[in-house]
Amino acid sequence: MTDEEPKAVKQPEFDRHMLEALVCPVSHASLSYDAAKQELVSSTAGLAFPIRAGIPIMLIEEARQIKAD
Repeated sequence: MTDEEPKAVKQPEFDRHMLEALVCPVSHASLSYDAAKQELVSSTAGLAFPIRAGIPIMLIEEARQIKAD
């Protein structure tokens, strides 16, 4: 046996090609991808939809309100 440290479990990555098919469920506008926060952002609706395990959660009740610039 070796004293190897356990490997970190890598989360599946979001497929950026899905951005071409996805739109905001509120405004029907296009979304932008925030890789650092793992969110799809609708600046039109002021919402950020989480991405969990590589899957965008497009439910309004799961979205985070974002501040307008």
